[in-house]
Amino acid sequence: MVASKPSRILYTKPSITELETRYAADAAANGWGENCYDYINRFEAAFKDYLGTAYAIATSSCTGALHMGMAALGVGPGDEVVMADTNWIASAAPIVHLGARPIFVDIRHDSWCLDPDLVEAAITPRTKAILAVHLYGNMCEMERLLRIGEAHGIPVIEDAAEAIGSEYDGKRAGSMGQFGAFSFHGTKTVTTGEGGMFVTNDPTLYDRVLTLSNHGRSRGQTKQFWPDAVGFKYKMSNIQAALGCAQMERVDELVRRKRQIFQYYRERLRNLLGVRMNPEPTNVVNGAWMPTAVFDEETGVTRDQLSRAFAAQNIDARVFFHPLSGLPMFDDAPTNRNAWDIPLRSMNLPSYHDITDDEQDRVIETIRRVFDEQSRSRALGQY
Repeated sequence: MVASKPSRILYTKPSITELETRYAADAAANGWGENCYDYINRFEAAFKDYLGTAYAIATSSCTGALHMGMAALGVGPGDEVVMADTNWIASAAPIVHLGARPIFVDIRHDSWCLDPDLVEAAITPRTKAILAVHLYGNMCEMERLLRIGEAHGIPVIEDAAEAIGSEYDGKRAGSMGQFGAFSFHGTKTVTTGEGGMFVTNDPTLYDRVLTLSNHGRSRGQTKQFWPDAVGFKYKMSNIQAALGCAQMERVDELVRRKRQIFQYYRERLRNLLGVRMNPEPTNVVNGAWMPTAVFDEETGVTRDQLSRAFAAQNIDARVFFHPLSGLPMFDDAPTNRNAWDIPLRSMNLPSYHDITDDEQDRVIETIRRVFDEQSRSRALGQY
């Protein structure tokens, strides 16, 4: 008799309740005509209040928020933007679209985020901005990056797509740079299905991006269908914003649950020597969007071994981001050792909001099995 396959454990899915469906249904039924921006305005207000920023603009994606923000800062042909080599391509794409060049520097071995020492070394007269991506909820060293930016007259941008709920020295991720950008993709802690948010404390930058976000029509323009510049179409729909309003009413609950899942993994993997998870220094609160296990080289555990073991247990295997400099559209930068090496011995762990203890235990047991097999292999190899 063939053994039944264990139930599927997804790496992520959104938390949707009756509140979200009720708001979305109301927006679909009533959010038209003079009410077509009601949920958008409400979502923007709730988000900026949560973050503590002066301004927020709902967008169709985090990529769109980055694109418009960089355009408003004047990033263009011949410019350079310094960023970490370990990121999803969405962080680099707007730089390329604007005709500028991303300069990839290595990540720190502990936070997997931008290394400030290498940022300073990479700055040239062409550097237009520093892009700080808070990877998997981990926080960049914002104090140092802001100090570097100020010393060189270069704005620091925060890509906080993965970091809602994270804090640095008591400040929310995304609220410290010249502007911040967030994602509400279906995989994120707070979701609108697709969507993003641009945030800033700079009124001039806000006005520029607001104009760009509406096909270049400024908010003071009285002529109908009269753009003042060539802008973008990166707006969020009212129905998406309705989902976002419900999610923001639950944001503390959503972040708290993510942190509980992270703590469960961390406590039960703590005694595996050579296994590290998302860091949380004393001045940081990690929003724990994506709990990640990184195995020291000495353990012998690899990404491919973990992927096979997860697949055998019907567990979604989500790999650590590949180095951007390893992709075919960019030049290799193998000197970025951490960015090239860490993904080969790492795995993101399932962390959807309603994951059960039993399901997490299955993930943990699978990791332990791979770890123990490698430990036995190393022991046999010593004799």
